[in-house]
Amino acid sequence: MSHAPQIAIPATYMRGGTSKGVFFRLQDLPVAAQTPGAARDALLLRVIGSPDPYGKQIDGMGGATSSTSKTVIVAKSARPDHDVDYLFGQVSIDKPFVDWSGNCGNLSAAVGPFAISNGLVDASRVPRDGIAVVRIWQANIGKTIVAHVPVTNGAVQETGDFELDGVTFPAAEVQLEFMDPAAEEEGAGGAMFPTGNLVDDLAVPGIGTLRVTMINAGIPTIFVNAEAIGYAGTELQDAINGDARALAMFESIRAHGALRMGLIKHVDEAATRQHTPKVAFVARPCDYVSSSGKRVAAADIDLLVRALSMGKLHHAMMGTAAVAIGTAAAIPGTLVNLAAGGGERTAVRFGHPSGTLRVGAEAKRVGDEWTVTRASMSRSARVLMEGRVRVPAT
Repeated sequence: MSHAPQIAIPATYMRGGTSKGVFFRLQDLPVAAQTPGAARDALLLRVIGSPDPYGKQIDGMGGATSSTSKTVIVAKSARPDHDVDYLFGQVSIDKPFVDWSGNCGNLSAAVGPFAISNGLVDASRVPRDGIAVVRIWQANIGKTIVAHVPVTNGAVQETGDFELDGVTFPAAEVQLEFMDPAAEEEGAGGAMFPTGNLVDDLAVPGIGTLRVTMINAGIPTIFVNAEAIGYAGTELQDAINGDARALAMFESIRAHGALRMGLIKHVDEAATRQHTPKVAFVARPCDYVSSSGKRVAAADIDLLVRALSMGKLHHAMMGTAAVAIGTAAAIPGTLVNLAAGGGERTAVRFGHPSGTLRVGAEAKRVGDEWTVTRASMSRSARVLMEGRVRVPAT
């Protein structure tokens, strides 16, 4: 009986922020997968172990959550003033597709370290000791990310004392700058606020009309007040992810918001665009206990935020959604800004299920429109395993 042999592909399994993913150099992929298309998607699905009707991804590298079902392709950049091109693929767990519609802000923290360690950044740009500035072209959304990567003895420094809520162990700090992060989404005309409003009334059948802020910054995101949908903003994963009715409600909000934002032409299309937009609910600060048992005091945060990713409440906060939070908080009148107390601000610290996160944003009004020049945050990254990932040949 004939059988298909396995092929071995050089790969690195990395944690970036509160996510994990399989990283590849473009040049190491099989030739058919070096260009976008069905062959690439099929390969990445098999690497991660999808689609899996059991929802466990046992036969692949995925971890059966939106935070761990991710892939990254990195290549030297031909663009001026950029070191590498970074492409992110969010792999569906139970369906046969890879969503290329947005970025992963958490894994963005691992791109610079990966690029340096794999010879994709010119040696002249990497100090023996100090900070290497890696200029990244985020190919999914056509934006620049600048990563500040610590280097010791000519190698990426991974260990350190920087603590990130949602990650058990400390590591070295990687500072990220998201340049001009307003997402230029197809159908949205590149506007930060695609409807032209800071707050809209969104009619959602079966739920009612909700006040929402819909913003394209970091990643398209729909913000709603927690109390308007029956929540306090202190919820942890089990309160949402075990409630089928709640998940259906959030998906309906997401689908109708996507339509209103111009990201899709019919609500049914939302099912094939799981990665974007995100849905988040916000509330004014109050005390709560995080998923690790750590107490978060209202006095230590500006507001509460909970966000959903790939149909589930995220265990911490997506990095791209944090950019959206920071940007919206900097613009007086948005629901995020009002939950944080209103007024002008250049940074915000918010409470999420795993703890807190601080994100900064520089926003300004030009005529009748708001623009944001950059958003910044600190994450960490670490290589978990490197070598070759094996998949059956097709």
